[in-house]
Amino acid sequence: MATSFWRHVFWDRLRRNRMAMTGAVIVLGMFLLAVLAPVIAGDPGAINIADRLLAPSWRHPLGTDDLGRDVLTRIFYGARISLLVGFVAVGIATFIGIWLGALAGYYGRWVDSLIMRFVDIMLCFPTFFLILAVIAFLEPSIWNIMIIIGLTGWMGVARLVRAEFLSLRERDFVLAGRALGASDARLIFRHILPNALSPVLVSATLGVAGAILTESALSFLGIGVQPPTPSWGNMLIAGKQTLGTAWWLSAFPGLAILITVLGYNLLGEGIRDALDPRLKE
Repeated sequence: MATSFWRHVFWDRLRRNRMAMTGAVIVLGMFLLAVLAPVIAGDPGAINIADRLLAPSWRHPLGTDDLGRDVLTRIFYGARISLLVGFVAVGIATFIGIWLGALAGYYGRWVDSLIMRFVDIMLCFPTFFLILAVIAFLEPSIWNIMIIIGLTGWMGVARLVRAEFLSLRERDFVLAGRALGASDARLIFRHILPNALSPVLVSATLGVAGAILTESALSFLGIGVQPPTPSWGNMLIAGKQTLGTAWWLSAFPGLAILITVLGYNLLGEGIRDALDPRLKE
């Protein structure tokens, strides 16, 4: 039944949504560019002072920076950084959120109260400023950024999973499993959790866009991915000094961020609509 839903109902709704398909094409395109960057692009750190600050041309489609490095090549490699941060950070946040939300929703009572009060405390802190405070005490590196974004972004997933568990734990199939002597672990991971992952899928898709924006903002502020490693955020700040004469240094990395985030948002909205049971077949 579940397989039939994903194969027929979900996929049929998703492919009829033009905006979702547009988002899927953007996401897939950016993913392929990131994976194939070493094959289709050159060395992102190759310096050629003779070619510094060249405007977009056939030789350099997106121009060059103040060290003569090709902007298009660096954007390709920046996609690898941004997508890596997005996927790993969201993976960490989703893993933590699923565990805590499942425990809170299944056991209820003091377990639910304790976990949800912790969630409320975490939500009291502005996430971005909390990330800034933590990074201020750590070395700014891509791994620290991924872990910190993940550790500060799980609260929404936990609340979604908890709500689903509260609804599902009293269903007939769970009561039947409990009557047959199934353990709590089997009921949680085999029976309830697979039926509670639909909103998590939507949240994770939208979360990748949020993580990419956060990483770009941190790199723009100089406490994210450090040069010479190319990141869309540090490419933006590098072009700030020459904005009046070399507009392409800021315009194209900013456009890459815009298109990528838009793609994930469109896909996430499409997945949400496809999973909405109120929609007619």
